[in-house]
Amino acid sequence: MEKQKNKPAVDVSHRDKRILYGIGLTVIWLVLGALYISWNLGWARFATLPIDEMGNFLEGAFAPLAFLWLVIGLFIQQSVLAENNRELRHNNIQSEKQTMAIAATEMNARQETFFKIADNTRRQLGGIAGLLFQSSKGQTGDNTYSEAEFMEMWHLFATGDFEIFSRNFLALAGKGVDLQPLFYGTQIRSTHTDNFIMNFDRLLRLARDCDTNGIISDAQLHSAHGLLSSRMRELHPRIKFKRYEVTRSSAYLEQIISSSQGQDNEHGAMKPPR
Repeated sequence: MEKQKNKPAVDVSHRDKRILYGIGLTVIWLVLGALYISWNLGWARFATLPIDEMGNFLEGAFAPLAFLWLVIGLFIQQSVLAENNRELRHNNIQSEKQTMAIAATEMNARQETFFKIADNTRRQLGGIAGLLFQSSKGQTGDNTYSEAEFMEMWHLFATGDFEIFSRNFLALAGKGVDLQPLFYGTQIRSTHTDNFIMNFDRLLRLARDCDTNGIISDAQLHSAHGLLSSRMRELHPRIKFKRYEVTRSSAYLEQIISSSQGQDNEHGAMKPPR
């Protein structure tokens, strides 16, 4: 009982006006028909008409009403279809907005994940560059830098300057120093260099997966780590790499080793370090 009392009343104002017009015309037509019968035939005589004559009279009398309601029904159906089309367009627009919002949210989540991973990867790349720089410029290399200078650079690295060693390599290149022996002069240096390239390529691939306009990828390529990785690729003794136009696969070092083995077998050169 309470549910029935709480039901909202039908709002007559929202009814189609054509229905009200049709009801009005129907009432007027029926009144005119009743007056016609009263004035011309009389209800007593009308009631005694044969069935076929009464049927013909009623058929002619109600034919206009049938046509009227047919036309009204068609107009109402067109209105309902137009309203449904508007609802569908509105739903499509809302669906597109929701899809765009979901895509933007997903992209933002992927970018946040990238920046968290990128910080650790830059630290890892800085450590590899530090080991490579110490191997080539420290006591095991040409001893250009003293132990105190290395301690200072490692201190800067520990405080968050993860590109200190990469910048030093780039500074040497700016002075005209040949970097190829520093990258590939020994087995240890070659291993460090290949590890640096592989890890930077992974970082670049991850950046491109969450980058729609290339800003994040360009930032990585133009960083000290990115510029150093480009020099390493250009100076690789076994393979001539393309520039960073496409992302390398995660099996990057395997491709280096397999390709270099094929060249070594043809020319009798030494196998690459493992």
